[in-house]
Amino acid sequence: MLGLKLATDPRWVDIAEKSIDEVLIDHAFCEQKAASTCISLIVNYPDKKRLVEELAPIVTEEWGHFRMVLSELEKRGYELGQQRKDEYVLALAKCIRKGGSRDQYLVERLLMSALIEARSCERFRLLSLHISDDSLKEFYHNLMVAEANHYTLFLELAKEYMPEEYVKQRFQEFLDEEAEILSSLELRGDRVH
Repeated sequence: MLGLKLATDPRWVDIAEKSIDEVLIDHAFCEQKAASTCISLIVNYPDKKRLVEELAPIVTEEWGHFRMVLSELEKRGYELGQQRKDEYVLALAKCIRKGGSRDQYLVERLLMSALIEARSCERFRLLSLHISDDSLKEFYHNLMVAEANHYTLFLELAKEYMPEEYVKQRFQEFLDEEAEILSSLELRGDRVH
């Protein structure tokens, strides 16, 4: 369903479980960045009526997820700490094409967001199936469903502003680049991506 070209290494869950505090901290910042990205898109494209209507509730939802992760951290006696550099997202950002039309740049941002949501969905699914902590299984199952919905929405929005064939082809290129990025990054259990 997600179209990812490279599955997460199955060892990731075991590694992540050993440093679940770090995963939760990173996850909190991921939710914060997701809300910020939606706000940025609304601020930069206020003339795109459907985009504004669809992303406004996502801002609220992502911020709610941030608060949920903060609550999970507090429940476990962990603190938020400092945000860390997200090598995965920084590498993906380099794949964005520059120099096209305003709508093309919007679609680049939407496709990158869709891809990040797809990878998060895949990782949350792995946690929901394989982590030994039952409360986190349910926690990540619910978030997996939300990420899948966001992934689909970003792809639908991209098709609103560029032809469907263009969006499909460009997303396939993003998927190829993402697989290369993922294969080049060290397998870390202290990050969502």
